[in-house]
Amino acid sequence: MADPSSYRPQPGEIPAEPGVYRFRDKDGRVIYVGKAKNLRSRLTSYFQDITALHSRTATMVRTGASVEWTVVATEVEALQLEYSWIKEFDPRFNVRYRDDKSYPYLAVTMAEEFPRAQVMRGAKRKGTRYFGPYAHAWAIRETLDLALRVFPIRTCSAGVFRRAGQVGRPCLLGYIDKCAAPCVGRVDAAMHRAIAEDFCDFMAGESARFVGRLTAQMRSAAAELDFEQAARIRDDLGALERVLERSAVVLPDATDADVFGLAEDELEVAFQVFHVRGGRVRGQRGWVAERDAESTPEIVEHLLQRVYGSDSADDVPKEVLVPVLPTGASTVAAWLSGQRGSAVDLRVPRRGDKRTLMETVARNATQSLARHKVARAGDLTARSQALQELQDALGLDEAPLRIECVDISHVQGTNVVGSMVVFEDGLPRKSEYRSFIIRGEGADPGPEQGAAVDDTAAMREVLTRRFRRSRAEEDRAGALEAAAGPAGADAEPTARRPTRFAYPPQLLVVDGGLPQVNAAARVLADLDVRDVPVVGLAKRLEEVWVPDEDYPVILPRTSEGLYLLQRVRDEAHRFANTFHRRRRSKAMTRSRLDGIPGLGEAKRAALLAHFGSVKRIRAASLQELTEVRGIGPAVAAVLAAELGAEHHEPAVNLSTGEVVDDEGAPA
Repeated sequence: MADPSSYRPQPGEIPAEPGVYRFRDKDGRVIYVGKAKNLRSRLTSYFQDITALHSRTATMVRTGASVEWTVVATEVEALQLEYSWIKEFDPRFNVRYRDDKSYPYLAVTMAEEFPRAQVMRGAKRKGTRYFGPYAHAWAIRETLDLALRVFPIRTCSAGVFRRAGQVGRPCLLGYIDKCAAPCVGRVDAAMHRAIAEDFCDFMAGESARFVGRLTAQMRSAAAELDFEQAARIRDDLGALERVLERSAVVLPDATDADVFGLAEDELEVAFQVFHVRGGRVRGQRGWVAERDAESTPEIVEHLLQRVYGSDSADDVPKEVLVPVLPTGASTVAAWLSGQRGSAVDLRVPRRGDKRTLMETVARNATQSLARHKVARAGDLTARSQALQELQDALGLDEAPLRIECVDISHVQGTNVVGSMVVFEDGLPRKSEYRSFIIRGEGADPGPEQGAAVDDTAAMREVLTRRFRRSRAEEDRAGALEAAAGPAGADAEPTARRPTRFAYPPQLLVVDGGLPQVNAAARVLADLDVRDVPVVGLAKRLEEVWVPDEDYPVILPRTSEGLYLLQRVRDEAHRFANTFHRRRRSKAMTRSRLDGIPGLGEAKRAALLAHFGSVKRIRAASLQELTEVRGIGPAVAAVLAAELGAEHHEPAVNLSTGEVVDDEGAPA
C-alpha cells in the first residue's frame, strides 16, 4: 500500500470551492468518489493523522496513489457529477446498495409501434413505463390478466406478433377479447396506443376516472334495455375492482409519495421503500448497504441518488418521505425537483397517517436486515477464509482480491472461442467478463504441450490479447494525463475512463494442468508482466499447478480456497460454452437465401422482415422484390433466378429481369 504523504497535494493547490474528487490506486482505477462544499477542507482531512480516520477510510487512503478534483459552480452540480461518476466508475470504497432481492416490474414498452405489457426485470429501458416493483412475478400476471378485460393491450412477444400477422389469425387472447389484435388489423396503431396509454394511466393511480366512465356506460346501456352490454360492463367493473383490491389504500387518493424506512446496526443499514401512487401502495423495494465513516444522513443522500438518478422523471413523486433528512437537504430537494420537472417535497413526517406508514416501512426494513445478516454471515466468513487459504497455499504477497480465469471452448477445433471471467472479493463481477473469438494468432506453444497444442495456442492468444490491450490502454491513459497537466488541478472528467480490461489481477487461473500453466506463464514473461501469479486447476483430481513445478499444490477437498477456485473455473467454463453455443448456432442456422450473389446479411434481414418467409419471397414478383429497401432490379432478378432454379420455376433474364422460358424467349 502507498504512503499517503507520497501523493498528498499541497493545501494551497486545492481550491476552497465546491467540487467532486476522485482517489485512484496504483493501477489508475478509481477507488472512491466524493463531493464537498469546500474541496480544500475535505481533502485536507484525509491526510491528517491517519490513525484518527475510520478503518475503511484509512484503508482507502493507503490504497490510493493519487487524488484529483473538478470544481463546479453549485452544490447541485456537484451532486449530479458525483452520482454520474459513481455510476460510471463503480468505486470499490463507495457505499454499495445491494437489492435484498430481485424485483419484477410490470412494464409497458411505449417506445414500440404496438406497445406490449410484460413482466420485466433488470435495468430500466428508455421509452418503457414501469409499475411496481411487485413481490412476485405471478402477482403481475394475475393483475394483468384481470386488467386485460378492460384494457386489451398486446402481451405477446415480437415473434408471436409477427407470425400472427403473417397467417392472418390472432392468438387465443384475441379470440377471447383480451387483446385488441393489432397484429391482424382489428385496431390500428393509434387506437392500440390509446389503449396502452389508458392502461398506464389506470396503473399510475387514475382509477376513479375509468371506474366512473364504465359505471356511466353500464347505466346508459341498462337504460336503453341493452342488458347484455350492461352485464359485460358490470363484469369489467368487477375486474377493475379486483385489481384495485390488490393495492392497499393507505393515504388520500391524491397522494403520490415514496416512503422510506431504515434499520441499522454498527456494520450495515437496510432500507425499504413503499411506492404510493393515488393513495395506494403500488410497489415495494429494499436495499442493504455497509456502514463506514459516512453518517446516516450521508447514506440517505447517496440512497436517494441511486433511486432517482435515472433520466426518467416519472420515477420521482411529489413527496419523498425519509426517516432522516440527508446531508444538504435543500440541495438534494433542488436536484430531485430538477429530475421531476416540478417541485418535490423532501421531508420527515412527524405525525398522522404518513408517520404511521413510515413506521410500517421501518418494520419491513428491520426484518430485511435480519434476513440479510443470517444469509450473509456464513458467506462473508467463507469468502474471507477462501482468500486467506489461497494466499497461504500459493505463497502470495497479498490476498487475491481480484481473480481472473481463462477457458477455451470448441468442437474438434472448429468455432474456437475463449472466455475470461472476473471474481472480486470472492464474488463474480459479470460486468468485466470478456469473450474472445480465436483468430489463430497464438505462437508455437512449444513441443512439451503434445496433444494439448490447440488449446494452449488458443490460451496464448487470449492472454496475449488481454494483456496487450491492457498495456495499450494504460499507455493511452498515461498520454492523456500527461497532456492534461498535473494531476489534481481541475482534472478533466474525460481523462482515464474505466478501461475495457480494468486493472491486472492478483491471481490468474487457467483451466488445465502444467502445459496450460506453462503456456500462460510464457505469455506473461513475453509481455514483461512480472507481478501476476498464475495457477492451473486440473479437472481430474482438482490439482492446483504452479509454473515450472514438478508437483501440484494439493488443497484439501474441504478447503474453501479450493471451492473458490472451482467456482471460478466452472464459471469460466459455463461462460465459454454459452458463447460457443451461440456462435455455433449462428453458423449452423443457414437460410435458402445464403450464398446468393449480391445478397448480404442486411439485405437478407430486410427481405425476411418484409415478406416473413422464404416461401413468400419466392412467390413475390420482381416489382414486389424491388419495393424492399436495398433490393434493386439486378439483385431482384438474381434472387428470382436463384430461388426459381432451386424449385424448377421459370428462369429470369438477368439483363432485363424478364421471366423467360427454357429457350430464352419471353414467357
